[in-house]
Amino acid sequence: MPGFFFSHNNITELNGKEDCNLAEGKVHKKKQKAFGADLKSYLKCMVPHIESGIKTSNSRNVMLSAEEVIQWSQSLEKLLASQSGQGVFREFLKSEFSEENIEFWLACEDYKRTKSDHLHGKAERIYEEFVQSDAIKQINIDYQMREATAKKAQDPTHTSFDEAQKTVYILMERDSYPRFLKSKSYLNLLNQLQTNTSK
Repeated sequence: MPGFFFSHNNITELNGKEDCNLAEGKVHKKKQKAFGADLKSYLKCMVPHIESGIKTSNSRNVMLSAEEVIQWSQSLEKLLASQSGQGVFREFLKSEFSEENIEFWLACEDYKRTKSDHLHGKAERIYEEFVQSDAIKQINIDYQMREATAKKAQDPTHTSFDEAQKTVYILMERDSYPRFLKSKSYLNLLNQLQTNTSK
């Protein structure tokens, strides 16, 4: 394993009295914090090289395998079924300025699992955020569907957003998903995992 390297100003020099202070544990808290931060960031950088998997940037200690990443290329459904896949795909959509599609899709998935007494509040939030004509993260649906969805959101059921969600899913499947599979972010991730696995 490679040695640890830290910037000079973050570590107390081990000479003379400072050496004694360090041995006695009398190190300034500020310097301890800086040392700890450097160690943490170093280890984060080293994880992909040490282990055969790779941690995704937004995951909670989830390790990716080459097999899982290969499965993402089988269908958009398999990609979205994976927490890590959702995160990587969302980052790609951000780069294309179309992350509202996956955010809406995920909001709809969450909405379907909502208890009936909370449907009204969630329906209103989803409508305001994604559906209404001046929504901040407006999804790409036609006028008729926008109007129909607005009506369904006023008297919400678990299926209020199904049609709009299906339209957005098809849009991602036909448009963004094929580009994602050819993207540097996907191919580099797959290549890195395959390289690490073969070591």
